[in-house]
Amino acid sequence: MKQLEIFKALSNKTRLEILLWLKDPETSFPDQIYSGFEFGVCVGQIQLKAGLTQSTVSEYLSILQRAGLVTSTRVGQWTYYKRNEEAFNELSKIIESDI
Repeated sequence: MKQLEIFKALSNKTRLEILLWLKDPETSFPDQIYSGFEFGVCVGQIQLKAGLTQSTVSEYLSILQRAGLVTSTRVGQWTYYKRNEEAFNELSKIIESDI
């Protein structure tokens, strides 16, 4: 189990904010509504909202993805991210039973 990796990923304020934003992408990223959320949220939208460099946001998203908390989809030159709700359900079970 990658519990340690998950908790490390959750130990950063901006990464937590990203996960919260991805929980309700339509509200958090209104500028993307024109293209929909079928694949998730474009990394550029996340970067704009976070106010951080593209490389920092990409690193944060990579950490979240390695922990299994988000999934990514590449569409042309763009990468889109979604929360992995199944991982959050599993995390909830771990917290309830193991911790």
